[in-house]
Amino acid sequence: MNRGLEELAALGQSVWLDSISRSMIESGDLERLIDAGVAGMTSNPAIFKAAISDSGDYDSAIRTLSGRGKTVEQIYDDLTVADIQAAADRFLGVFTRTLGNDGFVSLEINPLLADDAAATIREGRRLWEKVSRPNLMLKVPATEAGFEAVEELAAEGKNVNVTLIFSREQYRRAAAAWKRGVARLSALGGDASIPRSVASVFVSRVDTEVDSRLSRLGPEAGAGDLGGRAAVANCLLLWGDFTASASDAAPAPVQRVLWASTGTKNPAYGDLKYVEELAGGPSVNTMPPATFGALIDHGRFEDRLGRGPGDSAEVVERLARLGVDIDEVCRELLSAGLEAFNLSFRALLAGIEAKAAGT
Repeated sequence: MNRGLEELAALGQSVWLDSISRSMIESGDLERLIDAGVAGMTSNPAIFKAAISDSGDYDSAIRTLSGRGKTVEQIYDDLTVADIQAAADRFLGVFTRTLGNDGFVSLEINPLLADDAAATIREGRRLWEKVSRPNLMLKVPATEAGFEAVEELAAEGKNVNVTLIFSREQYRRAAAAWKRGVARLSALGGDASIPRSVASVFVSRVDTEVDSRLSRLGPEAGAGDLGGRAAVANCLLLWGDFTASASDAAPAPVQRVLWASTGTKNPAYGDLKYVEELAGGPSVNTMPPATFGALIDHGRFEDRLGRGPGDSAEVVERLARLGVDIDEVCRELLSAGLEAFNLSFRALLAGIEAKAAGT
């Protein structure tokens, strides 16, 4: 295993890949990544759009499915489920070796259902049956309806990735929903030791938004040293919420925090900023390919999470005094994230439709 991966593993942090494509699976690249130490995989509508609509890898399959009378939605469903199944099969060895702690592949439930709990639950059940792999994780957004869906799916013994978490409040509610669901599963005689969950906390987008707001204040505001600090400060405070939640007795394995959106968007920051500054465990970091490549090339890590929040509370307080409310930023980012996934999903369907029509 690569030294950087070894160091993260020794700290209790698993590395997952935030990417999926048929070419990655069929070329053997995924097996090589697993051999290198990648322990899981996440996907979302934007990732599938890039894989399906923006490449020719699926064109033949789309034409075949269209010729069988499949609708655009059915074609999307068949393509994505097939990729998730194939990836899950390749991660099954990791899943078995880690006793069900890693080796998961995440599939997003239709993002257009984010505000409909009942529909999200029905779709989660359908996908769980169709994929039919023990190492599937169903991605559910951390919305009002999503928390209800998380509880119900957990009560049914399904693995859940609670996604699009930005704020500490969202995290606390996600953790509570998971615990309620698993408690119901246990009360009904189910095996609460089997299902797993992660709480996916989006990182870099917080700095992008906060830095933009700070840049509009001007140098006289005295905010120069706050650039690039909001996201990690928010995460370290949230990590404190996690440690408090994890210490509570629960009938299931701990819902780990998963650091998502950890690719560095500002070139002025280091390419491993959100890996180095959030190293530690028990946690997961899901990385886009470029960030994973940087990790393999020059990643070196020490336990950051174990050192506590440091001056994170002071950073958040200073931002508030400047008129930058981290909770308001997180609410805006959640709204924007939901809309972005909806747009990607619709664009993906439109791309499939165009390919099916031969245009």
